[in-house]
Amino acid sequence: MSSKGVALVTGAAQGIGRAIALRLAQDGFDIAVNDISANSANLDSLVDEIKQKGRKSSKHVADVSQEDSVKEMFDEVVKEHGGLDVMVANAGVAGPYGTPLTTLTADQWDKVMGVNARGTFLSYKYAGLQMIKQGRGGRIIGASSYMGKKGNFVLCPVLQANPLWDAGTATQGVYSASKFAVRGLTQAAASEFGPHGITVNAYAPGAINTSMLTGGTSTTEQAEALLERFKAMSPLNMVGTPEDIANLVSFLASKESQFITGQSVSINGGLFFD
Repeated sequence: MSSKGVALVTGAAQGIGRAIALRLAQDGFDIAVNDISANSANLDSLVDEIKQKGRKSSKHVADVSQEDSVKEMFDEVVKEHGGLDVMVANAGVAGPYGTPLTTLTADQWDKVMGVNARGTFLSYKYAGLQMIKQGRGGRIIGASSYMGKKGNFVLCPVLQANPLWDAGTATQGVYSASKFAVRGLTQAAASEFGPHGITVNAYAPGAINTSMLTGGTSTTEQAEALLERFKAMSPLNMVGTPEDIANLVSFLASKESQFITGQSVSINGGLFFD
């Protein structure tokens, strides 16, 4: 079966990244998948599932915040698959729930920025180097957020005992800052890589039903209450699914998206309007 090309998806072991990897495989790409060592077993099962779809797949364990690790990963992908056509910098972490900037530690800041901002930069850098070297263009896609478009607060039932609860809010300042960084980086990379036929875009999700969204809750009841709260904030009365994001990435990775670059596309059920 002929291939549309080679796609690398970081943070692919679960949630949105996994859905993206499976969708791009369905679209006809051979898929390299990445995550950290703690998620190695999930990557193994994902590789098997992709192969069952008739596509070639490979597993690459790496920490996207470490440059040597990222460079080695890209070298391995090219050696295994012969090139790179699509790179999805999906890997990310959530900020500590309910931690105001006034009590956020520098280490907490560095951890989130290290994965979400530095990790995306390194992924863009080495994808750009490879695609420019190949001379056949490409697609680079990153993960922003609706909180990368508006500095925001996240409603979270787990914080009922928190003094901030009276305002009904929980701060996510460092996460918001990291996703604003992805937007700016996406625009800069689109300007730099455009002359080489490479488009650079990002997806900016709202509330998506994943473990990252509900990770600040401690019981099933709290998780369900959080999802209901986000539903109520959407004109569609919906919370998104990982497959919703994968559908958008499928288009951004396609030839049909050739005139779109430098954009962070909102996909949030109307939670926030640009």
